Amino acid sequence: MSAQPDPSDSAFLSPSSSLPGESPDPHPLARYGWDAGRDAEFAPHAAKGLVPGRVTRVDRGLCDVLVPAADEAGTVAVRADTSLVTPRDPMRIVCTGDWAAVDPAGEQPIVRARLPRRTAFVRSGSSKRSDAQVLAANVDHAVIAVSLAVELDLARVERFLALAWESGAQPLVALTKSDLVPDAAGVAHLVADTEASAPGVLVLPVSATTGDGIDALAAAVGTGTTVLLGQSGAGKSTLANALVGEDVQRVQATRDTDAKGRHTTTTRTMLPLPGGGVLIDTPGLRGVGLFDADTGVAQVFAEIESLAEECRFHDCGHGVEPGCAVRDAVENGTLAQRRLESFRKLQRENQWIAARTDARLRAEIRRDWKQKQATGRHMMERKRGKHM
Repeated sequence: MSAQPDPSDSAFLSPSSSLPGESPDPHPLARYGWDAGRDAEFAPHAAKGLVPGRVTRVDRGLCDVLVPAADEAGTVAVRADTSLVTPRDPMRIVCTGDWAAVDPAGEQPIVRARLPRRTAFVRSGSSKRSDAQVLAANVDHAVIAVSLAVELDLARVERFLALAWESGAQPLVALTKSDLVPDAAGVAHLVADTEASAPGVLVLPVSATTGDGIDALAAAVGTGTTVLLGQSGAGKSTLANALVGEDVQRVQATRDTDAKGRHTTTTRTMLPLPGGGVLIDTPGLRGVGLFDADTGVAQVFAEIESLAEECRFHDCGHGVEPGCAVRDAVENGTLAQRRLESFRKLQRENQWIAARTDARLRAEIRRDWKQKQATGRHMMERKRGKHM
């Protein structure tokens, strides 16, 4: 357990502590993302004697928080009670990456409030429930780790990208274990396939074993907060160790039988990066359900959204409707059928989640579906009439 400083010996600092007439020193939490905007947000809490902190790890009812230390350039890790800010709404529960107002008085520090989130990586809860889970907050970059030791699953990449875009963070795809691909041409082909499914996203092949691509990845995430995401066995912990420059995360080998990984990281943990910024490593995700990700899905399938503007009907479902530019693109080979199927799947899933939480929207979807069925039947009947 981390040592807890005694508030009486000035172990904690106020957000801005400098002598009159001197230029203020950088805030002790600046390297973890603290800025002038956070200063303004925190002012009401500072007036109550609370101190700022960034949550680096969360357990049941407790969290590790970095707060300013007696050394003006330093921080100290404390274990804080979060029971006062644990609402029923899972979207509001304190998570790794949150900024908190911490009360240092008493035997154990207490989190009194959570500052507003600028970004949040959210997925739907397990077992296809309609609740949400925040995986990380206040994230600038989302690195999606995809192992090249197994067959490349582009649909899963698209799913991760939709969640990343929706979070407000800038996604990046790291194709890990590139050293296991027999030749450079094979790696280039896999990169090209991924880029086609990730418009506007940097795709980097990397190998923690050989070091290839690590410097480029470190440069891309050298500022701000980065969250590392992916399935078990994608090599996230190994990649985290390579970026940090030391073995800070335990790693395990994948199973020989199916190349699947074992869960090594079991909690979300924040790690400082040597070149600046911080990294949040997350446990391997078995499921990545969408949650209110309309914007994210549209961003991932930008070319389909662009084609849809040319459809005859503004609410075209890209099925049996006449004058569908999207279906025409599939037929002439300018749009892959797989991309359209993936787009439809993610759209349906996102609508299903939304309908679970909004009865009115569910009724609208049902009416829209019935109308499209009727239109489809009418078009088929007209087509049959022409051939009679």
